[in-house]
Amino acid sequence: MELYDVMTTTFAARDFTEDDVPDDVLYRVLDHARFAPSGGNRQGWKVIVVRDPDTKRRLGELCWPAMRIAASQMRAGETYWQTIEPTSVDVEAAAADETIPIVLPMFEHLDQVPVVLVVAVDLREVASMDRYLDRIGVVSGASIYPLAWSILLGARNEGYGGALTTLLASAEPEAQELLGLESYEAVAAMLTLGKPVKQLTKLSRHPVEHFAFRERADGAPFTG
Repeated sequence: MELYDVMTTTFAARDFTEDDVPDDVLYRVLDHARFAPSGGNRQGWKVIVVRDPDTKRRLGELCWPAMRIAASQMRAGETYWQTIEPTSVDVEAAAADETIPIVLPMFEHLDQVPVVLVVAVDLREVASMDRYLDRIGVVSGASIYPLAWSILLGARNEGYGGALTTLLASAEPEAQELLGLESYEAVAAMLTLGKPVKQLTKLSRHPVEHFAFRERADGAPFTG
């Protein structure tokens, strides 16, 4: 496929056929994704390829509390899991409330997803340039999310698809124990991969003028 076609048709696929993602295809995707940039070219990433149904099922279950919290915050009119405004939701109670439905069925049937990739990053190998700022750190992601997105772009190029989710990070200690990760190996993303039931070709995104500005954040919108 042409690069721009891949970029404009890679969407969050959560419904998959029963088709497998062969190891040779997945290896080829990872072999190209490894050229993604990272801070200092340290490449502190680790990808766990999970095919065992029991492990996939448990990974899905670990995401349920975070989804219940999100549902409760949305019900309260809040932007879920944001860190600027205090939440009105009792997050511990929400996480444990099994009456709250899981809004993304894929996580209730993660064992049926052809392959799940857990993407971790060695925190000893990343440069956290925002570590002393009075906010949640985001800069370390520059050393891992280019790899994760390159995997999804590669999967699309091969005729497959998937979704990038960070829900698993909310249960990082449990995920680390389940997968044999060290305490300094942060769970950055979980990718679900397979053959999408329906391949979308027209995605809804804001135009460039909505997010790009000339010279300053309050400058004129950038146009072609």
